[in-house]
Amino acid sequence: MLPERYVSLFRNGRNQALRIPREFELPARKAIIRKDGDKLIVEPVRTGGLLALLATLEDIETTFPEMDEALLPPDNVEL
Repeated sequence: MLPERYVSLFRNGRNQALRIPREFELPARKAIIRKDGDKLIVEPVRTGGLLALLATLEDIETTFPEMDEALLPPDNVEL
């Protein structure tokens, strides 16, 4: 666990901000911040791409009905 470190808070326009020291940098370009009592919790937003998202989805248990052959496109379509 990293040691504590005092930082200065400052104003950036109408927002309060702080500079995050190098040893506390997050491995992301975006973060989520939430308040827990008088604590602020900052977590990186991890973007794993489409494959990571698909890996979190559950399998579909639905059985799909058969398609009517008349509704299918013809085999030889010339573009």
